Amino acid sequence: MIEGVKITNLKIIDDERGEIRHFMRCDKPPFEKFGEVYFSQIYPNVVKAWHSHKIMTLNYVCVVGIVHVVLCDKRPESTTHGEVSVHVLADHGENHIMLTVPPGVWNGFRVRAGWADPAIISNCATHPHDPAEIERYPLEDVDYNWGPYRISG
Repeated sequence: MIEGVKITNLKIIDDERGEIRHFMRCDKPPFEKFGEVYFSQIYPNVVKAWHSHKIMTLNYVCVVGIVHVVLCDKRPESTTHGEVSVHVLADHGENHIMLTVPPGVWNGFRVRAGWADPAIISNCATHPHDPAEIERYPLEDVDYNWGPYRISG
């Protein structure tokens, strides 16, 4: 596990009327502070990578589909510098988790290979989006095999 990354199991309450899916509460870890919530749709055979944030902590949850989130620790001071980890986030089952990513950890994602439908992840971030705060990197800057894809960036 990359230093500072956290996985939180999320509760799903299901009855004959439908489901309630938990995400984030201000009185439970890993909540730090509220910046904004947004949704990111990912099309099949597309890789959205690499980026990192200077100050923002990310809290990813998959709300539709199955997504592979890949993390790479490029922080020079980290005990896990250079490590790559892969996390499967899903809108159901054992992979219905929240993935907390600290500032400075590169991340990217794609719909699970072989799936034909788009997926959606949500991020409950600690800071509002600021274009000066995000850093983007070329896909080839990390030695990771994303499998076949048609678009990246």
